[in-house]
Amino acid sequence: MSRPTILLIGANGQVGFALQTALSHMGEVVACTRAELDLGEVATKPHLISDLVQAIRPSVIVNASAYTAVDKAESETEQARTLNAVVPGLLAQAANEVGACMVHYSTDYVFDGTKKGSYQEQDQTNPLSVYGQTKLQGEQAVAKACARHLIMRTSWVVSAHGGNFLKTMLRLGLERDHLRVVADQIGAPTSAKLIAQTTSQLLETMLLAPGTDPRWGLYHLTASGQTSWFYYAQYVLSHARARGWPIKVADDNIEAIATADYPVAAPRPHNSKLNTSKIRQTFNVVLPDWTEGVDDVLAELFKQYSASSQESPQGLSR
Repeated sequence: MSRPTILLIGANGQVGFALQTALSHMGEVVACTRAELDLGEVATKPHLISDLVQAIRPSVIVNASAYTAVDKAESETEQARTLNAVVPGLLAQAANEVGACMVHYSTDYVFDGTKKGSYQEQDQTNPLSVYGQTKLQGEQAVAKACARHLIMRTSWVVSAHGGNFLKTMLRLGLERDHLRVVADQIGAPTSAKLIAQTTSQLLETMLLAPGTDPRWGLYHLTASGQTSWFYYAQYVLSHARARGWPIKVADDNIEAIATADYPVAAPRPHNSKLNTSKIRQTFNVVLPDWTEGVDDVLAELFKQYSASSQESPQGLSR
């Protein structure tokens, strides 16, 4: 069998960047960024996606693109819907037309966060925000258009590449002597590297599977364990300090606050814990504790910091 062609959409994001490495051993990765395909134009030029897919005729389409500005989505509704719902649906249609399988990523924000335990794939969705609503619409569009699909819901993505909570906390910890962090939202920080490696593992198993194979479908994919944003911030800053970063804020000057004390445009789910039994049992996937991925990111950022003559680690500004 010849090496498959993998069309990767959203190659510059946290997950997309990690996927470029993780998928490279499987076949030829055609990494598509905004320079090659401006997804913002799809609303008025939907043919751009089918034209691209017909030209490349990939065996796999991996969609790591998304509109992720959760609060701005409340006012930029149509843009969020285009990127999170319309684009995935069009990609899935194009995949189906050329006989490709489709990988798509979704989010814990499809749930309202009121459940006491961890959410399973079949649990009732009830997104609180435009972001969550459009991501759910994207899931539904992909599932409807392409039988050979893998949709993976994840949460609290972290990487040394791109912007995320960990890097924001490092930057603020270097600048300020007091921080206030929400303590009543729980989830599992999940490294982009783990998501990418798991994607590769699943594709190796499913690449030749027919559309009738029951393993196609929706999965939850997060690191093991759970934490709050507050404890996550404490963990990041204490471990950064131990590595030698000149963290300004003391541990006892990180203040735990309630969600209500930090008003934002888009409501967040209080419980973002996703049950990963299905993906672990179906594909024998190993999902380490969230601290392992965070430690890896801190180590990578510290290498950049050590090699730099700047006063703060490279890439911490958003």
